[in-house]
Amino acid sequence: MREVAIIGIGQTPVQEHWPISIRHLALEASLNALHDANIEKVDAVYVGNMMSGEITGQEHLGALLTDSLGQTGAEALKVEAACASGSAAFRVGMMAVASGMNDLVLVTGVEKMTDTSGRETTAALAMAADAEYEVAQGVSFVSLNALLMRRYMYEYGWERKDFANFVVTAHANGMNNPNAMFHMKVTPEQYARCATIADPVGLLDASPVCDGAAAVILAPAEYARTLSPAPIRVRGSGIATAPIAVHDRKDPLALEAARLSVKRAYDMAKVKPQDISFFELHDAFTIMSALSLEASGFAERGQGVRLALDGEITLQGRLPIATMGGLKSRGHPVGATGMYQIVETVLQLRGLAGKNQLPNARLGMTQNIGGSGATIITTILEAMG
Repeated sequence: MREVAIIGIGQTPVQEHWPISIRHLALEASLNALHDANIEKVDAVYVGNMMSGEITGQEHLGALLTDSLGQTGAEALKVEAACASGSAAFRVGMMAVASGMNDLVLVTGVEKMTDTSGRETTAALAMAADAEYEVAQGVSFVSLNALLMRRYMYEYGWERKDFANFVVTAHANGMNNPNAMFHMKVTPEQYARCATIADPVGLLDASPVCDGAAAVILAPAEYARTLSPAPIRVRGSGIATAPIAVHDRKDPLALEAARLSVKRAYDMAKVKPQDISFFELHDAFTIMSALSLEASGFAERGQGVRLALDGEITLQGRLPIATMGGLKSRGHPVGATGMYQIVETVLQLRGLAGKNQLPNARLGMTQNIGGSGATIITTILEAMG
């Protein structure tokens, strides 16, 4: 197997892109990545997307994007793994290069969520849950996360106010990200008094519905330096699954798929949790931040919240998270989210994160969660120097 490197990145701002189609969102991010890599042609195109057919009426995104890019004839596929679709497409692209089947690969994550009503979009998002045993009972993703958060508070004695710094930190970091949807600070007081949407989940616990696209170009690491002045090596990658329905899991608070995927990524990279410089976790809901930190080996069970309370997750902390705003402030265009995480990690490792730049950032880790934890993909990246 060949080592794989990222030689180009591109993204669009995350917002409500009313005048722009899903085709043109994907095209903009992809062209930015091609320009950054200084190449014109690729061997394959993989598109991460969750619900284009349901929301926009457009499937067959692989062929759509190759046609729009003038890359007709290239291998092309759409890859779907719920909210982890972006990272799933990245893993497919990584394996294509690592195997030697392809040399230059474009991976683009894209989602357009704002063309339908809130009710329709919520129903489409619920397709990532168990349709027969969860959705048919009236469960939404907000309510599933509310159940997890309530159970976590009951098991470990935390109060809702103890989660505030996850949100405060994400919004503070998003202030300096020009592509973030929200450029506003949030205080613990604002968090405490925000509207409740599914007790104990409040409006500020949840990431927004939005549109966006992000892309990378992958190449063999052995000659990546001849193509890019700042290639980023894919050091580790792991994917795992858990029962799709929360009630079928032996321990709903364990995020077993995260534990398995991160172990596989650590093993591939030959690193330990303490080697990671920063962590772009999947903070779609604040409870997922705590569970992800614990499953990834950064905190003991029930103590993920402690990292936020103690300021360990800020840019100046022991383990910075959501360094460009995360899903909460940058936004969560679901099929594109995993690719935004990877693009932002590349910016940090290249030293191009602006006011949010971390000193001596060496190893960055991303974790993209599909559904309520049924598919979880972890990626570890490092600067090649």
